[in-house]
Amino acid sequence: MKPMSADLTSDNLLLSRPNCGPEVPYVTRVVQAIASMRTGLPNEVAALVQNSIADNTRRAYLSDLAQFESWGGCIPATDTLLASYLAAHAETLTVATLVRRLVAISNAHEARGLYNPVRSALVRATLRGIKRKTRMTQRQVKPLLKEDLILVLNAMGEGLRDARDKALLLVGFAGGFRRSELVGINRDDIEPVRLGIVIHLRKSKTDQMGAGRKVAIPHGRTRWCPVAALEEWLARSGASGGPVFRPIDRHGKVWNGRLSGEAVSLVIKERVQAAGIDPTGYSGHSLRAGFATSAAQSGVSSRKIRQQTGHASDAILARYIRDGELFADNAAGALF
Repeated sequence: MKPMSADLTSDNLLLSRPNCGPEVPYVTRVVQAIASMRTGLPNEVAALVQNSIADNTRRAYLSDLAQFESWGGCIPATDTLLASYLAAHAETLTVATLVRRLVAISNAHEARGLYNPVRSALVRATLRGIKRKTRMTQRQVKPLLKEDLILVLNAMGEGLRDARDKALLLVGFAGGFRRSELVGINRDDIEPVRLGIVIHLRKSKTDQMGAGRKVAIPHGRTRWCPVAALEEWLARSGASGGPVFRPIDRHGKVWNGRLSGEAVSLVIKERVQAAGIDPTGYSGHSLRAGFATSAAQSGVSSRKIRQQTGHASDAILARYIRDGELFADNAAGALF
């Protein structure tokens, strides 16, 4: 049998430590030993189990469990221990981080068929108390709304970098893309059709099965057409294959590499500021958030917005729709 990487399966030693003790860090020893561990599973089964959890998720779980154990926690844990862990980190960690660590701890118990203390009334009440006491809310980036996007585009020039950034902003907005999806687009992923283009996303954050999905971007009805902007950039960049969005050096040379997700954030901040808009709060997620909010303001249904953005549920999309509908049939508007 071939070795299997660490994951949350029932034969993972990481999930079977019976007691807390002074010999922590246990995770470090397990991760070091995992390379030579034999699972006892057939190769075909081991490969399928390995692929059942995304690599990023597996790494996050291991990191969170390591943090928990370095504090003095263990698997299995009691509800009292977990409540104490939450209380000890209430002032130093965000609620989102605490919730993520609880997910890792919960999965560690569920995978072994152990009693899950994360589901206990004590742990849930402790987490609710932390939320109420600190009044911590998830940081929401500022959406780049359609009207502001047009201001940004109007402030741009006609140089090579301008052509790239116009295409980046317009395609990112029209597709409702995450920054990782946007920079991950290759030349061969773009399919021209009569009504516009279809972009084939090979992988995405929520596409754990790697099925991919298609995103349609129609021809625009104004001078700011995302399809035309993309075609201009492709023609000027000379890219016949590989990444669509590429770095450009200070001499105006287009490099063969792929633009990074961090670079998308920098482009947005730079272009927003150049248009006279305070860049505070804008990030690589602002295009996606701006599309969802602007579409909601225009009366587009949540189902059609999700079809474009690939959001997993209306619950995740809800905050954008709420923001977009703040002025729709606003009661104060009928009084003045």
